Amino acid sequence: MMFARTPRLLLRPGWPEDAAMLSAALDDAAIARNLARVPHPYGVADARAFLAEPIDQRHPRLLAFSRTQGLARLIGGCGLAPAPDGGVEIGYWIARPYWGLGFATEATRALVHAARAMGHRTIRARHAVDNPASARVLRKLGFRPTGDFVRVHSVARGEEVLTMLFEDCGEADMRSDAAEAVYRDSDMLAA
Repeated sequence: MMFARTPRLLLRPGWPEDAAMLSAALDDAAIARNLARVPHPYGVADARAFLAEPIDQRHPRLLAFSRTQGLARLIGGCGLAPAPDGGVEIGYWIARPYWGLGFATEATRALVHAARAMGHRTIRARHAVDNPASARVLRKLGFRPTGDFVRVHSVARGEEVLTMLFEDCGEADMRSDAAEAVYRDSDMLAA
């Protein structure tokens, strides 16, 4: 399992006890409409099913929690998925109360850093063309539009959505604050 720590976030795999928080965060039409596989409404049963899916070490799915004192707050999530050509595609979402605060950029930067550490060289992303905020996140990280557009089925919208493809071939902005630490369970056990 992979974990990452950034200045404000802890990224870790989701656990069964996260189901209620995950459901509360993703049961928002404004978020679900920009994600391909998330239905709306999104209930606790949906969250439990997602959290029960097998974990692929080369394609982690992480939840992002605030690193402030007190109870952990679920900020969002991010992950890697295999691409048909052997590369990976990055995806991310942020809960509405945390929009516009830089959390998507921070979490995604850490995940790109981790993807490179795992040996992934070509990292892609896409966003719905009617979601310019996601394009800004990708551009901040140094991703560039490929010029390609792909229609992807959105479960929440119940229709095909036009998406724009972006690619990072190792030039994304990886400032030193990308991640204080990226580690796997085996690293933790050895410490």
